[in-house]
Amino acid sequence: MATTEKHLLQLFSQLAAGDQASLLAFAEFLTSRGASETTAVRRKPIEIPAPEQIDRPQQESIVGCLKRLAKTYPMLDKNEMLKATSDLVATNIMQGGDTVDAIDKLERIFQNHYDQLKAGTGE
Repeated sequence: MATTEKHLLQLFSQLAAGDQASLLAFAEFLTSRGASETTAVRRKPIEIPAPEQIDRPQQESIVGCLKRLAKTYPMLDKNEMLKATSDLVATNIMQGGDTVDAIDKLERIFQNHYDQLKAGTGE
């Protein structure tokens, strides 16, 4: 590996995740900007699997719902959804909201993240 590549890898590893994504996006932009149709780097499209169909039980707790949705959408990064899901769960527990309504909202959160993931891959 060339010294320049090692240096780039070292710098890259020191960046926060968001900055790493920005650097990759910029590198992809630079690569595609000057590349002709024949020399362009062709990335293999990422295939996002369909969610696993798991039926919603008649009586389900919030925790049970989160476990079901984690199995339904194993391709999603749960850390990205942590704020939205934890706020919803905490509000429901602290204020005693309607469990069915909270579960409906959790399902929409997971579905929306899945839709965003699919849209980001160009599928």
